[in-house]
This record gives sequence, C-alpha cells and structure tokens, in this order.
Amino acid sequence: MLLVSACADPDAPTRDVFDPFEAENRRVHEFNRGFDRALLRPVARGYAAAVPDDIETVVVRFAENLSLPADVVNNVLQLDMRAAFRDAARFVVNTTVGLGGFFDPASEMGMAAPSNTDFGATLHVMGAAEGAYVELPLLGPSTVRDTFGTFFDLFTNPLSYVVGSPTNLVGTGAGVASGLSRRDRYSGTIDQLLYESADSYASVRSIYLQNRRFKLGGTGGATYMDPYDMDPYEGALAAPLADDPHEEPHDE
Repeated sequence: MLLVSACADPDAPTRDVFDPFEAENRRVHEFNRGFDRALLRPVARGYAAAVPDDIETVVVRFAENLSLPADVVNNVLQLDMRAAFRDAARFVVNTTVGLGGFFDPASEMGMAAPSNTDFGATLHVMGAAEGAYVELPLLGPSTVRDTFGTFFDLFTNPLSYVVGSPTNLVGTGAGVASGLSRRDRYSGTIDQLLYESADSYASVRSIYLQNRRFKLGGTGGATYMDPYDMDPYEGALAAPLADDPHEEPHDE
C-alpha cells in the first residue's frame, strides 16, 4: 500500500476494473483509513522521530534481506532462474559481508536490485486470472489472486522453517519497523491520497491496479475511465505536498 501510493503514475491508463464487492470494499476502506488516522500514522511519526535515520536505514535493509529467500523460491516457481540466482547471490553477500543484512555491500558491488516478487506474481505466471478487486482489512488493496498469494507468502520463505521461535520474531519486528519507516517517508503523498482525494477509495483502487498490472507486465488493454476518479489533486499524487507533510489531514 505504501509503495504503491508513493510511486504511482496517476496519469497511466487502467484496464477495466472488476469490482463486484465495491460496497463491502468501501466499508473496509473506511476502516483502513480510520486505522491509519488513529494508529498507524501517529505511531509512524513517533517511530521516525525517536529513531535516528541511520538506524532506520539499517532496519529497512535487514528486513529486505530477510525477504530475499522467499523471492528466490517464487522466482524458481516462475522459472525465472536468472532472477533467482541474482536474489540468492545478493542474500549471500549481504548476509555474510553485510553482517546479516544490516549493510548492503551487494549494491556497492553493483549487483542487481532485488526482484521483490511474491506468490501472487507466481500465480500470474502460472496463468491464474486476476479476479475481482478486493480491499483487505489492514493489508489494503488486493485482488482475489493476490489475496491467495498473500496467504501462501506466509509459507514460501525458507527462513521460517530454519529459524525457530522466538528468534523468528526478530524478522517480524523488523518488517513492522520497516513499514513504519516507509509510512513516515511517504507521509505527504499517502495523506494526500487518503484524506484529500475526492474519492480516496476509487483513487487507491485505480493506482493499485495500475501499478500491479505494470509490475506483472499486463499494461495492455482498453483504457478504463473511472467515474469516481474526479480527484482535483490527481496531478500531484506522484509528487510531495507543497505544504508541511505532517500537517493534520482533513476530510472533504
């Protein structure tokens, strides 16, 4: 959700949207907005204010490194052996030379960036249809295919079978902290999307599908003109707010 809303191109065309659960999705969206306003946003601010930037960067690197084995597994399932080898090599270098992933010597050595794939992408490669758009409580925008993928992602990381409890909770904590860092880093754009859009649900839906389809290589098809997507701030979604990004959001 954070990266999608921060990196989206709002002017890109979106293919037809299949949203038969829109009424329920909108209720979940309002719950997610309330959760972000009441808890996630202020906690992210507090975390960013309390933790030095260098430490935040180290935690993000550590969490990213822990996710690489799952990327390797999904790349193998997608028969993308080149990406699997690149991710495996990055994991080995950063885990050894980079002291468990706290440092990123792989990037300094010019190694390729992580593939950042998932089981939803694996299902796409296997031919599974995208299915209906859904918004999940706390997890945000998704599709039926990606929802199944999110469930199976819980089992695709080999580290979860190697590292026992309670040590494996370190990775979970790092992932949560990394998410808080990203929520604060992209606060201006996310606040604008969630609290200043004419219809934040339609904007989130459109942006998620645009980015997901682009990542999966499925950008072709007819242009979809969303009747709800009448956002006067649309042209600024990909740029930081001109005002203070930490100014309290307001509802329309």
